Amino acid sequence: MRPRVSLITLGVRSLKRARRFYERGLGWKPSRLSSDSIVFYQLDGGMVFSLYGMEELATDANQDPAGRPADSFSGVALAHNVGDPAEVDRLLNRVLRHGATVTRPARKTSWGGYAGYFADPDGHVWEVAWNPHFPLDDAGGMQLPS
Repeated sequence: MRPRVSLITLGVRSLKRARRFYERGLGWKPSRLSSDSIVFYQLDGGMVFSLYGMEELATDANQDPAGRPADSFSGVALAHNVGDPAEVDRLLNRVLRHGATVTRPARKTSWGGYAGYFADPDGHVWEVAWNPHFPLDDAGGMQLPS
């Protein structure tokens, strides 16, 4: 299997609320393929991100949607890397105004970067980070050193 993630789908309790957060809070634009039951966003690097009802996603994956309390940590964090520390602060301030909860304010890290965390309205955790060891290319892509 090639090392690739093509699409990330988050199960959400309210598609309308989640869509509003990702579009206003992060400034993402929905694909024309989006509908009242699922929303798609084209991300850089050919990746797609989608929002889907929690119950529907659980049914599709043959999982129990009540298997984990909604406010518990899932063990997964998504990350958005930026070009400098000031961008970390700007993005955390923006998402806070649009319904996110900052779970850890931005600060210098032990690895020499600057990062903070937020949870979206459904509790999905995101890290916003500037990492001097992983510079971003002109398209915002990150390439690990060899």
